[in-house]
Amino acid sequence: MGLPDAGRRRTPGLRREEVAQLAGVGSTWYTWLEQGREVRASLEVLEAISRALRLTPAERVHLILLGRGEEAPPCAAPAERVSATLRRLIENLGPNPAFVLGRRWDYLAWNDAASAVLGDWGGVPRAARNHVWLTFMDPARRELFVDWEQSARLCVAKFRADSARHLGDPAFDELIQALRKASPEFCRCWKRHEVARGGAGRKELRHPIAGTLVFEHAVFGPQEAPEQRLVLYTPLPEADTKAKLASLLAA
Repeated sequence: MGLPDAGRRRTPGLRREEVAQLAGVGSTWYTWLEQGREVRASLEVLEAISRALRLTPAERVHLILLGRGEEAPPCAAPAERVSATLRRLIENLGPNPAFVLGRRWDYLAWNDAASAVLGDWGGVPRAARNHVWLTFMDPARRELFVDWEQSARLCVAKFRADSARHLGDPAFDELIQALRKASPEFCRCWKRHEVARGGAGRKELRHPIAGTLVFEHAVFGPQEAPEQRLVLYTPLPEADTKAKLASLLAA
């Protein structure tokens, strides 16, 4: 925790005065709070104590409920970052399209092969650089996927399963409401209340330049960032996909 060594401890964990120091509150006041005296902590103080103790989201909610008798407001998620190691990995996959999705299914990183096959997301405004949004709102995506309707329905079912772990998260709510307003197809899929899990599959694409491309895809979870996922497309022998992909990348 960055605290000086205070010698041997009779019990494990932080002393009261150390928690108070890390949270930036008075040690006497913190002791009263810990003892359950008649003090009412502000939300800011409880948030500071939560950070000092490195509480999990569930523990943070419980602390605020005990300290104030009210539900905790949603905790804003920190900005997502892709590790340099993972970026190098997808860049060095050569002709295999690969990309990284964040916890809300935003595109966080991708390689040249993904841009050549699926579109250049670097030219898409950051707010719209989302897998679910582009599935329904990008006309080129509809033309690209041979089985677009089935893929879109499965996409919503998988996204619903993920969003259930982030109930009340403003970022998820904002995306879902924007999609419901903008896309009748998304509304129909969302009202089905279907859920599904990701995994391996087969994708047949109708590329505007290369024609038919056939891939198998798999999804992997980086251990250091469990809410992110690496999606890897591998060209299949069908439709001369590998040679067509090489031509696209050469161009």
